[in-house]
Amino acid sequence: MRTIRYLFLAALAVVLVTVALANREPVTLALLPSELGRVVGVDFSVSLPLYVVIFGAIVAGLLIGFFWEWMREHKHRAAARDNHLAKQRLSREVKRLKTDKAKSEGDEVLALLDN
Repeated sequence: MRTIRYLFLAALAVVLVTVALANREPVTLALLPSELGRVVGVDFSVSLPLYVVIFGAIVAGLLIGFFWEWMREHKHRAAARDNHLAKQRLSREVKRLKTDKAKSEGDEVLALLDN
């Protein structure tokens, strides 16, 4: 299984390097369209290789997806936590009832002897 994982990672690395080599041309990324940037007074732009933009978009998409799933599964984590707390509470109650029963059984025998 470990060999298959290493082969997959090697193939992925070859694909990523190939994409990076094929897309080395610089592109200009602007924060706002030029007309709106002039009106607002913010004309921020940066020139990056295209592969950086592609890989950055992939990473940003993955992070947004992970965050979205984490938020979506909140109700399941909360229910699991509540179930765990209820299980602990019931376990303590069962243990307490067992010790109370053991104590009361001894007392019942003594009560019968006193009669």
